[in-house]
Amino acid sequence: MEQYKQEFIEFMVESDVLKFGEFILKSGRKSPFFMNAGGYVTGTQLMKLGEYYAKAIHAHYGDDFDVLFGPAYKGIPLSVATAIAYAKLYGRDVRYCSNRKEEKDHGDAGILLGSSLKDGDRVVMIEDVTTSGKSIEETFPILQAQGDIRVVGLIVSLNRMEKGLGGEMSALDEIQKTYGFEANAIVSMQEVTAYLYNQPYHGKILIDDTLKAAIDAYYEQYGAK
Repeated sequence: MEQYKQEFIEFMVESDVLKFGEFILKSGRKSPFFMNAGGYVTGTQLMKLGEYYAKAIHAHYGDDFDVLFGPAYKGIPLSVATAIAYAKLYGRDVRYCSNRKEEKDHGDAGILLGSSLKDGDRVVMIEDVTTSGKSIEETFPILQAQGDIRVVGLIVSLNRMEKGLGGEMSALDEIQKTYGFEANAIVSMQEVTAYLYNQPYHGKILIDDTLKAAIDAYYEQYGAK
């Protein structure tokens, strides 16, 4: 596993963003783990988070893009932090763009904030985590409406590896099949489990045999094929 992935797993745990136990998800599923990107609240956390996104984007897409698009609302700080990190790490100034939930009709009017989009722009979309792909379903038409825009791909922080809207493939695989662009994550839950299973972290085992069995059972029921 790449070094930045190992560091990101530890970063999620340290930031109390990735938790283990029993959680009821919005979908109603009972999950043995929970990831909440809203837990990144400090300047240092956002700086590091942007760097991990930038490293993953560079690994998957290289420099083949012009704009980072973060769907409202959580995608807004993600796109800003990542644009800053990309300039710092790779010396390339990319623009950031996000959508508004409600279109503004005065001042800086329109559905977008940040950079405008123009014909020929290559866009990488950024999200925290995608379970069903519903947010892409809502925001992809907004991008298409801006002109001849090419979405290079999507990057999320964690691939939960669960069934998407269609009930078989993962949400990321469904997005790739439906929209025709790549969908990747900084890390997958499989990588998280393999890295933390029975490994002491700050003197504590985060994923022991009992929790590993719960995770395996969860994926037996909800995991994507």
